[in-house]
Amino acid sequence: MLFASTVINYIDRQTLSVLAPTLKEQYHWTNTDFATVLIAFRVVYTIMQSVSGRVLDRVGTRRGLSISVAFYSIVAACTALAQGLTGFRICRALLGAGESAGWPGAAKAVWEWFPDRERAWAVVLFDSGSSIGGAVAPFLVVSLFHAFGSWRPAFLITASLGFLWLIVWKKVYHPPDQHPRITPEELELIQSSRTAAVPVAPSPARPLAVSQLLHFPQTWGM
Repeated sequence: MLFASTVINYIDRQTLSVLAPTLKEQYHWTNTDFATVLIAFRVVYTIMQSVSGRVLDRVGTRRGLSISVAFYSIVAACTALAQGLTGFRICRALLGAGESAGWPGAAKAVWEWFPDRERAWAVVLFDSGSSIGGAVAPFLVVSLFHAFGSWRPAFLITASLGFLWLIVWKKVYHPPDQHPRITPEELELIQSSRTAAVPVAPSPARPLAVSQLLHFPQTWGM
């Protein structure tokens, strides 16, 4: 599920870039004009990653990723209604805000479900979705553009992937201590691994300041 969310995240992200030649011709954008649309995404995405991390800690992984995917899927669909440079800038900025929770949320889900010795492999698996999504997007979006003869349906159809993912996610994902099919042995393995990681993790009641986090080698590694 985390791998799929990353693939969909990147398809939604790349749809605009794939359609760039058509949009630039239709709206008479210069390269600088189009760059401002991309920058709107990157600036908001960067700022909101730190915010989304705090939101995920507050509302939980299941609900937090549900909100994130629902929000950016709605925004991706609404891009089909955009008119002109300002409309695309606003849509891309909102897309960056919604997608910013993707990686923090996936990392939090890995922490919840995987023993420490398996987390690196789990992160590699979901993170590889970015490469797959980036590779799939050109073929998918160009095919949709030629099938419909318009760029607008491409945004609508790629956005629908997020809603399909959301239906499955709500059905299958639960924290380990709430999952109906987890075995006591598996739960004990996961919880014991979390306990071992507590000395380098902030207490929920007393979150560490950024200046304190800089003392951990894990922070510098990231």
